[in-house]
Amino acid sequence: MKETDAVPLLLKSATQETSPANESIAAEIVKVLCYLPLAIVQAGGFISQSGALGSYLDFYRHNRAQLLSEKPAQTHDDYVWTVYTTWQMSFDQLSSSAAMLLQLCSFLHREEISEEIFSRAATYKFQQHIPSREDLQKPLEFLSQFLSSTGKWDSLRFLKVTNELRAYSLISFAAERRLFSIHPLVHSWSQTTIAEPHSHHSIMSAIVGMSFAELPSEDQQLASLRLISHVDSLRHVNQQVVIDFGRYEEAKDLGVVVVERETQLLGVDHPDTLWGMGNLASTYFHLGKFQQVEELETVVLAKRKQVLGDDHPETLCSISNLAATYRNLHNYHKAEELGVIALEKRKQVLGDAHPDTLLTMAELALIYAKLNMFHKTEELHFVVLEKRKQVLGHDHPDTLWAMGDLASTYRRQGEFYKAQELAAIVLEKRQQLLGHDHPDTLWAMGDLVSTYQKLGEFHRAEKLGVIVFEKQKQVQGDAHPATLRAMSNLISIYHNLNKHTEAKELKKLLQQMRKALRKE
Repeated sequence: MKETDAVPLLLKSATQETSPANESIAAEIVKVLCYLPLAIVQAGGFISQSGALGSYLDFYRHNRAQLLSEKPAQTHDDYVWTVYTTWQMSFDQLSSSAAMLLQLCSFLHREEISEEIFSRAATYKFQQHIPSREDLQKPLEFLSQFLSSTGKWDSLRFLKVTNELRAYSLISFAAERRLFSIHPLVHSWSQTTIAEPHSHHSIMSAIVGMSFAELPSEDQQLASLRLISHVDSLRHVNQQVVIDFGRYEEAKDLGVVVVERETQLLGVDHPDTLWGMGNLASTYFHLGKFQQVEELETVVLAKRKQVLGDDHPETLCSISNLAATYRNLHNYHKAEELGVIALEKRKQVLGDAHPDTLLTMAELALIYAKLNMFHKTEELHFVVLEKRKQVLGHDHPDTLWAMGDLASTYRRQGEFYKAQELAAIVLEKRQQLLGHDHPDTLWAMGDLVSTYQKLGEFHRAEKLGVIVFEKQKQVQGDAHPATLRAMSNLISIYHNLNKHTEAKELKKLLQQMRKALRKE
């Protein structure tokens, strides 16, 4: 800007009176700010809140020097550092609620951010503990700041926080549409201030998922279109949405719209289009529509090989995904062929201990199990378990899942005492870490029940089986598949103990539950 325009802009943004003295100070400030409009507006926001017109340059120079000492200055030009400094000064003055809201929004698209995304998420109703309250603890804690004493959404509390961001010119608000936006530089810079970006991304992903889950059915189509840009932005950081809300039919409809739009705008070879196809394939996978999954993943794999090459991580991810799809289509030889390729490539590119390598190894172990090649299954599960112990520790959830997989393999091979030893450790660890009622704990308990049955220890199996059945009913509900599975196991145990009356009554109840589910 010209100085004649820049000085009035600063004084207006700073809500300072126009006087010769203030104009003189403002002229010095805008000169240091290189007459950049964004920097001037943000400086004005800071001065408006602090009243520090006369001392602003001292604040600015101190913060700029500190910022440049902490960041690699050669990666940005002077324009960027001037703007970043003015922004950082304002960010440091924010309350924790305002700072976190801005950081969370940096994972959304920078435009058309609405209060509704957050207010709707705050009304989320838990169903069948998928996801659990533990999974959503951090998102719920953040949203609780905007709830009244009665637990209802309080728009005034949200307005107070957004007004704080607007006062520092960190966000803009379109009153007629009631939508917020963030300047591109502020949007990108805010992510660099986050100590744990993965955690913040997970929180924002969860909030969007919770918000989508609470959409009224009549509003889903229009609201889904509004959310597409935000889902895309979250997906750019991490393809897999962290929280699984189980609403796959709605997710499928949204995914189809995304793929169609990206194909039209970007072309079928564009990385974003391929990401969209991969996400849609994942949704079809959860719906059990494996033919559609195979069709999409075959296209994605071919395109990624062509565009990115055979060894690119995204290409390897596609190979591994297609192998899992073939396993679910019972085409085990094709699954094995791709699984072996994916594993060897990931070992070469990522190393033996990388989480993706271990995930591919575990998937190949499942394929070998379907081919009744249990020796190879055991060998791979054992390697995965040992590597995860080394890298993640003995108590990590992925380590415990690997231990459970190896126990299951031992059980299939008739090595029931080995299976019992591992299954007991998994159950004990999960009880300590997750509590006695967590779905993963109950799953481990069910595995131990199955092992006791194989060992012929039916009294121990009955005692634990009754606990599993009662807890599954309490936690998951009468009609949940896990509850029905626990009921079926208990019927088998009763028969082995010659408790035919109990088995008959429970079988009758099981039939009633399945009949009711078929009607639904």
